[in-house]
Amino acid sequence: MIRRLFSAQAQSITGAAIILGAASFVSRIIGVLRDRLFAHYFGAGDVLDAYYAAFRIPDFIFNLLLVGALTAGFIPVFLEVWGRDKERAWQITNSILNLIGLSMGAAALILAAFAPPVLHLLVPGFAAEKMALTVSLTRVMLVSSVLLALSGVVSSVLHAFKNFLIFALAPIFYNLGIIAGVVLIVPHTGPSGLAWGVVIGALAHIAIQLPALSGHGFRYRPVLSWGADTSRIIKLIIPRTLGLAAQQLNLLATTAIASSLSAGSVAIFNLANNLQYFPVGIIGHSFSLAVFPTFAKLVADKRPHEMVGHFSATVRQIVFLIVPVTVIFLLLRAQITRVVFGSGEFDWTATALTADTLAFFTLSLFAQCLSLVIARAFYALQDTWTPFFVGLGGLLVHIIASLYAKELLGVRGLALAYSLSMVLQFCLLWILLRRRVGSLGELSIVKNLAKVSAGAVFMALIVQWLKYPLANLVDMTRFWGILSQGLISGTIGLLGYGFVCHLLRLEEMELFRQSLQRRWLKLFNIHDKIENGG
Repeated sequence: MIRRLFSAQAQSITGAAIILGAASFVSRIIGVLRDRLFAHYFGAGDVLDAYYAAFRIPDFIFNLLLVGALTAGFIPVFLEVWGRDKERAWQITNSILNLIGLSMGAAALILAAFAPPVLHLLVPGFAAEKMALTVSLTRVMLVSSVLLALSGVVSSVLHAFKNFLIFALAPIFYNLGIIAGVVLIVPHTGPSGLAWGVVIGALAHIAIQLPALSGHGFRYRPVLSWGADTSRIIKLIIPRTLGLAAQQLNLLATTAIASSLSAGSVAIFNLANNLQYFPVGIIGHSFSLAVFPTFAKLVADKRPHEMVGHFSATVRQIVFLIVPVTVIFLLLRAQITRVVFGSGEFDWTATALTADTLAFFTLSLFAQCLSLVIARAFYALQDTWTPFFVGLGGLLVHIIASLYAKELLGVRGLALAYSLSMVLQFCLLWILLRRRVGSLGELSIVKNLAKVSAGAVFMALIVQWLKYPLANLVDMTRFWGILSQGLISGTIGLLGYGFVCHLLRLEEMELFRQSLQRRWLKLFNIHDKIENGG
């Protein structure tokens, strides 16, 4: 039945990661289509600069008022309470839902009123007309922050129940809403349609999740109960909220620095950032989200020592997947950028600059992915302060490094500074977690890394060797020519990587294959039952 398909719970970490990764892949593809539409209609110029700058305040308040932090504090406490009193767990959910709704609504109204002076501080390099557009877009987008805040509470509940399918589908509908704004509203309203598309996407984000929440037994109640469990959630949320606020301040500072560079720098930084976040979202976020309920359950059951085995296995799986992606993004960055954005007003100069910026981002893909898993381990241990302080240090490193690097490399230097800060954060988080729980299974991770590295070197040689003769066989001034060159060399390179990993009997490769096969067979079996009326 359809209901069974949408309410199914994942039974393994890798299986859950496959669900999340597949949905994230679709979402990212739609996101790439969205960005291609942006680049086609507006190019790397004033309108996109204003659009991305307008996102900064809504994103800042969205993360500042608990929503991005909610999972870190909510899931461990919710699962603990659910085990002893389900009615109390739903009461806590209603209280958090109402509290966040009221807080976000009030914050949105205040920020809408003070948007002009705040944005003058954020993007001091914008001209008057460009600033006015940014202000108007910001005020509309603040509506989406309230909707996404409420949706974040719903997502956390579904996450706790390991109901990953609907949880993972929500971002897809969000991006579809934004695309609807570009295609259907922009032709009638101009650039303001971009902001209304974000609001439509936020509505879709929450709407797709509500039936699943109701299926788990939730019923809305207008209550604001403030008991000991609610207080614990808030206490856990506060440092995570501050950490996310630090990340948003990082983006605000980067936007301010980029606004002082040449026109289009804000857009180029964001476009390159969106590209590099593609694998981080698919691999890093998927595995960290999939493993978190397991971490939290083990801690709630007083078995934190068992968390290390799951942690080490997840790290090895991420390394196996992210290393070949890193090779592709480094060696085929120009092809990727041109295929994704090379349309309409997005010229070759913008392509080259975006590709170079992407290369510097790519240097920290492994650190970004693994840091997400380490942070989830701290959250499961109900320690949200350690990741906050590490993130705050990373913020300072990034801002200081950006101020120096922009003088040498322009907008590319901002990406290099970001990668430097992420690698430092990863190293520090690893050391601190090891001090907290002991060995993290480093020996098995190093053995895994050695095999993966051998495959990656072989893959890099294949890709680099194939690129140039392929360029002579296709028309590199055309979309299909560039796509063919990158796709063929990248695919053969990946096959070479898989061949070497198979020869070296890499356990993670076989585990991923088996999990993918089981997930496909299970989905196929459900599909057959639906077709047969079962």
